[in-house]
Amino acid sequence: MREQPDGAALLAIASEVLRKELLPLLPGDKVYAARMIANAMGIAERQLRQGEGPQQEEQQALAALLKTEGALEALTREFAARIRRGEFDEDVEARRLLWESTVQRVRESAPKALVGRSSGP
Repeated sequence: MREQPDGAALLAIASEVLRKELLPLLPGDKVYAARMIANAMGIAERQLRQGEGPQQEEQQALAALLKTEGALEALTREFAARIRRGEFDEDVEARRLLWESTVQRVRESAPKALVGRSSGP
C-alpha cells in the first residue's frame, strides 16, 4: 500500500505551494519559468488521477475505426496519414473521435477552458 497522500495529491500540494507561497517571492525574470513548472505539475497530477483509461479508450476507438491493431502512437500516426489523404472527410465517427480526443487533452492541460463549453463538435 502506498503512503498517503498519493503522487497526484503530492503534486497538487507542491503546485499550490509553488503558486501561492513561492511565486510571489520570485524575481520577475523567474516568474514565467515557475508558472511553467506549476502548469506541468498540474498536468501530471490530472494524468495520474485519470490513469491509463483515456489512453486505452482512444487506442480501442482508433483500432476499431482503422480496422487494425497497434500501439496508440502508431494508430495515431496512421489516422493522421489517412486524414491527410482525405479518407475521413465525411466520416462522422472520425469526427467524434477527434472531438473526444481533443476534449480529453484539454481536460489534462487546461480544464478551465472547458467550463461552459458544449459537449460536441
